[in-house]
Parts: sequence; structure tokens; C-alpha cells
Amino acid sequence: MPDKKITPAPRWDLDSIFPGGSKSTEFKTHREKVKSDLKQAAKLLDELPETIDDSSLSLWTDFILKYQAIIADIVLIQAFSGCLTAQNVEDAEAHAIEGEGDDYLAQWKKLNAGLEAQSLKQSDDQWAMLVKAPALEGLSFPLNELRMIAKSKMPLEKEALALELSVNGYHAWNRLYDKMAGDLQAEFEEDGEKKKLSMGQLATKMSNPDRSIRERAFKAMYSAWETRADLAGMALNAQAGFRLSLYSNRNWSSPLYEPLVMARMQEPTLDAMWSVISDQTHKLQPYIEAKKKLLNIDKFRWYDEFAPCGKSDAAISFDEAGRFIVDNFRSLSPDLADFARMALDKHWVEAEDRNSKAGGGFCTGFGPINESRVFMTYAGTFENLLTLAHELGHAYHQWVIREKPFLAQDYPMPLAETASIFAETVVIDAALQQATDPQEKLMLLDQKLQSAYTMFTDIHCRYLFDKAFYAERANGIVQTEKLSEMMIEAQKKAFGNLLDESGYHPLFWCSKLHFYITGAPFYNFPYTFGYLFSGGVYDRAKKEGPAFADKYRSLLGDTGSMMTEDLAREHLGVDLSARDFWEDAVSRSLGDVDEFVKLAESQ
Repeated sequence: MPDKKITPAPRWDLDSIFPGGSKSTEFKTHREKVKSDLKQAAKLLDELPETIDDSSLSLWTDFILKYQAIIADIVLIQAFSGCLTAQNVEDAEAHAIEGEGDDYLAQWKKLNAGLEAQSLKQSDDQWAMLVKAPALEGLSFPLNELRMIAKSKMPLEKEALALELSVNGYHAWNRLYDKMAGDLQAEFEEDGEKKKLSMGQLATKMSNPDRSIRERAFKAMYSAWETRADLAGMALNAQAGFRLSLYSNRNWSSPLYEPLVMARMQEPTLDAMWSVISDQTHKLQPYIEAKKKLLNIDKFRWYDEFAPCGKSDAAISFDEAGRFIVDNFRSLSPDLADFARMALDKHWVEAEDRNSKAGGGFCTGFGPINESRVFMTYAGTFENLLTLAHELGHAYHQWVIREKPFLAQDYPMPLAETASIFAETVVIDAALQQATDPQEKLMLLDQKLQSAYTMFTDIHCRYLFDKAFYAERANGIVQTEKLSEMMIEAQKKAFGNLLDESGYHPLFWCSKLHFYITGAPFYNFPYTFGYLFSGGVYDRAKKEGPAFADKYRSLLGDTGSMMTEDLAREHLGVDLSARDFWEDAVSRSLGDVDEFVKLAESQ
């Protein structure tokens, strides 16, 4: 933490959304309206004419517009209550409202299932008549996607039953794991005092410059998870078993079918990306060897991955960070810079460092209200500055796409990081260009290369583990010991010689919450895709300069209404299923290795 005192960072303005927080009468009125609208929409769905023709078209379009408005209003409930609980984790009323929002979402999903079933009763010509209706302009992609997904599902009665059973079955395992992980603590001695620390608190020790602290923290986490491994294994097997049963009844041939549909991506694209990464990861070896020398260690282990190299003692005030971000955004996109300035001036960012706030950072939109809010804790570090730039990138993405109908604003996870990583890269490259202190430059280069390292190794091993696990789970329950063996095998393939054999993490399957998120199977490859795809967009922006700004805005605007491959072809002129794009993207991300090594050798 920098020693220099800085002025406190600002709080956000939520009263312009609903005044009064969780006790807001306006917010309560909105929730009551959603409750009423859901009942009305369910009635409209039941009364919807069986077929689409000239006489029934208006009834169909009215229902779909109602269906769209309701989900936007539910997102507003979830986003606002989520902001309230983030700014004050002890706001019990806000936590209760979050549960209320989840219930509304479950009801809307029943409407969605009903609409899917109705879509299958229509001929192609009848459905085309609907999506071409002037009242539904801009909605052809999400509506056609809905019907396409419906064709791959079970009959409505089975889908409705599966949805109902999943709440207290499938998703309950996720909630149970989250509760178990949240409650898990381990004893840790620091400054001569023994404390009970959470897994999250211990994880922050992984970036401590003192290796003995990193090692002790890792061992404490590992020992704690050993006591929960059997329970985590039960949860993982149960979730996968549910998915595989559901997939079988839907005649989905591969566990990758659902995540690829959710990603709006084709498997050849995914295969091309991982193939190039597998071939190129070894080029990180000089970086790791240089890092080992800087850290004065002979074996690079799991707990060394985020050990810091270089340093910066500069303390950056929030206002200084905002100016630096806006000024450097302007070099590539005046529109992005103007937006960031507006968001900061209107207090869309919650950044104050205080107790009772949740950890982490996020950006959220508010459904029908065309605003965003950024949540973080700002303490004056360069890492905080990067987080601010990253989240403002997310906010800009939502600002651009607000011009589309709400259903066409739903972009898939692989594209969700495009604007955020773009913004982050703009800022870190600007900082590198301006850095004169070798230690500061070393720190900045290390941060950039750590990102590449994580995306090519850590995320890759998660993907390899998931693939191997689902193949094994299809034959029956996978025992805890086998899960650890499979994780080590995945790490060997993904990390190669970058990690010492003594440095693997056999219980990574147990400790990583991403494996247990029921809302997103294979919650891994979108990270690496987003990182590399954003790099490709950034490279194009650097080559074309401010002239690319309008193209960038158009690309972001289409992320919710195109297949991923089509988006890349339309706006970048590239084929994502070919190796060329990925080879260029991976090479670009490794472009700082030589400079890091040279700078490290001079220390």
C-alpha cells in the first residue's frame, strides 16, 4: 500500500435510480408492478393464438414486448438490490429483495419456456412473419435464437419440471458449495499473532513479496480444503450428473453443447484457440526463468505465480486516476473518453475505502434505465487504477448497446470482456510509455505478462479438467482421489515446464468456485477468448487510431445480436475458426517477454 495519503475516493449516487435505498417506496412500487406484470403476461401467454397470421400478429408482438419489458424490469431489481448489498453487506432488507428478484426471474423463465414451446408450433414462414414485424425491429436475432434453442430441448412439460426441480436440486448444490466455501477458515500466524482467516483473505497472501508468507498461506488453504474435499466432490458429481441427465434427455451429444450455445460460438473456433495456445505457451519460459531469478527461487510453484516483481511507491488519488484514464482513452476514442468523464462526474462509481463494503469489483446496468454503476474499493494503487479503467470499459459497453432493444443487449460471456480488457490495455500501455523508473516498468510488464500466463495456463487447465471430468462422470461417480489425479494431469498439459512438478495444486478442482457455478458450465474458456479477442480489437485500434472509434462502437453495439464468428468477420474481417487470428493474438500477448527479461537482467 502506498505511504502517501490521498483524498478519500467518492461514493456512488444510487438515489437517482431509487431514492431511499432498500426502504425506497419507489423501489417497492416497481417490484409490485413486476409482480403484477408477471401475472398479466402469464395470462397473455395462455391466451396467445395458436398460430401467427395477420389477425393474431398484434397479439403476439404485444406479448413479446411485454415479455421483454418484464425481464428488463427484473434486471433493474437485481442490479439495484445487488448494489445495496455490495455497499453495505449488513443490509438485511436488500438481501431479502435479492431473493425476491430471484423468484421473479424464475417466473419469467417459465414465460420463456412457454414462448419456446409456442415458437415450435409455428411454421418457418409464420415465425418469419413475426420476427419481421415492424413493432419488433431489432429483435430478429434473439427471437430466432430462442426458437433454435427450443428445437433442441424436451417437451414443455419436461422442461418446466426440470426447471422447477433444479431450484432445490441442481442449483442447491451450488448454494451449498458457496456456503461451505464462505464459512471455511484456517489458522494463520502473522506478526506473531494467530488469526482465523477466510479462504479469500488467505488468497490475497498469494501476491505477498515474502515467499514464506505465500507458502504458509497456500498450505493453510490446502489443509482447509482437504477437510472439505469429499463434500466438494459430492457437489461436483451431483451437478455434473444433473447436467448429463438433462443433456441426455435433450439428445445433446456433448457437454460442450450448452456452453457453446451460451457463448454463441462454434467448436472449431474453440479448438483453434486452444491449439495455438498449446503450441505457444512454452514461449513464456524466459519470463518465468527471469522471474525466478528476481525472486531468488529455484523452483516455480503454484504460490509463486503472483509474486510481485518490481514496485511502484506512487500513491495515486482517485481524481488523478480518473484524469489519467480519460486522457489516454481519448487517444483512441473521444467517445469512450467523454463517456468515462461523464460517469465519473455523475458519481456512477462507488470507490470509497470503508468497512461494511463487499469485496471485489463489478459493473452493472439497470435494465430500462440507461445508466451503469461501478463498484470497487480504491486505495491509491496502480492496480486500483487498472480496475477502475476495466470497469469503466464494461460501463461503456453497456452505454453503447443501450440503443438496442433490451433482448438484443444480452451479449455472451466471451464478448463481455472485450471493452473492459480493451480499456485496461489502453491504460497499462500508456503507463509503460510514461514510466521512467525501471522498478515501476518491471512491475507494469509483470502485470501484463501475468495476464497472459494466467489465460494460457490456469484457465487452460480448468478447461482440460472439465473435459476430462465430464468424460469420466458419464461412466459413474468420480472419487475424490481420481479428481485430484485428473487435475494434476490437466495442469501438466496446460503448464508444461512452467511449473515445477512439486508446484502443482491437486485440490484446485475443489477450491475454485468456477467449477460449481450452475448458471455457466465450462466457466473457463470465455476468459481466454475475451482476453485474446480484445487484444485483436486493441491492435486494430492502435493501427487505425481515432478513425477506429466508430468501428469499435459498432462492434460493441452488435455483440448482443450476432454469432461470435459473424461479429469477428463483419467488424474485423477475420475467421475465428482459422489459426491465423489466434497466432497473431497470442504472439501479441507475448510481445513483452523479451523486454521483461532484458530489464530483469539489468537489476
